[in-house]
Amino acid sequence: MESYGAVTGASVPLGAQEWPARTVPVSGVDLLVRDVPGASKDLPPALFVHGLGGSSLNWTTIGLLLSDTVRGIAPDLPGFGRTPPLPGLGGLTRQVDVLDELVDREIDEPVHLFGNSMGGAAAVAFAARRPDRVKSLTLISPALPHPRASAVSLWFLALATPRLGEVVLDRSRRLPFDRRLRVSLTMVYGDPAALAPETLEAHAAELRRRDAEAWYPQATVEGARSILRAYLTPPRRSLWAAAAKVRCPVLLVYGGRDRLVDARIRTKAQSTFPDARLLYLPNSGHVAQMEHPQEVEQAFRQLIR
Repeated sequence: MESYGAVTGASVPLGAQEWPARTVPVSGVDLLVRDVPGASKDLPPALFVHGLGGSSLNWTTIGLLLSDTVRGIAPDLPGFGRTPPLPGLGGLTRQVDVLDELVDREIDEPVHLFGNSMGGAAAVAFAARRPDRVKSLTLISPALPHPRASAVSLWFLALATPRLGEVVLDRSRRLPFDRRLRVSLTMVYGDPAALAPETLEAHAAELRRRDAEAWYPQATVEGARSILRAYLTPPRRSLWAAAAKVRCPVLLVYGGRDRLVDARIRTKAQSTFPDARLLYLPNSGHVAQMEHPQEVEQAFRQLIR
């Protein structure tokens, strides 16, 4: 296994710290996996799953805040972060397969499962497939099918459209970096102006690193297409049908300023999961675990109590 350096310490803000990283062979690729530093091996396990275009670094703060309660790991899913893509097509179904294999290889008891955006959709599908392996489910702006369209969702639809998606990404990548950074921050966060400097720096660094990965555009397009396919799946085989099968306690987190997932879907989500609690953050965007980590931390602690 390969090890990576980590930036940690009491003088380093939580959002700028990196968990120690290693690689785990899963489904034919070397999956980069980060471990929460300082968590006791006697604590129950947690698995953090990022969304489309994200990485394991999206969970840095919340994982450290909960390090006295769970021993967390966070993978870079294939095609994102520092993990190369899977052979052949990627997307949501393959991500669920990766989570299945990773849990069996790394975790020997039911896991507290966290998922954000597309990672939330994958987490729902995994919890329905393997109920014996999931102790609780925390979903932050999960990408569940929604009937309402927004300007951002129409952009997402264009991204998922064959041939058009590649053109959209190529034109976006040709924009000046500062402009792309502002657009990215606006799409992801509810109030970018309120972010800590280290969070802004980390976001910019990840955007620059993604620019250098040749596989990133195709992985993004395939991920978008797989979400679109999930949205068009007949009701009896949809993600909502999977949600109705989840029997563990569920925490749903939605942000009132989320431009990617319409928070109005929270009512349907809470009524579909058999045992669900809701945390609504009116000033949060798409990644509440990064923007309002203390609120998410406290809600999770209440869930498992």
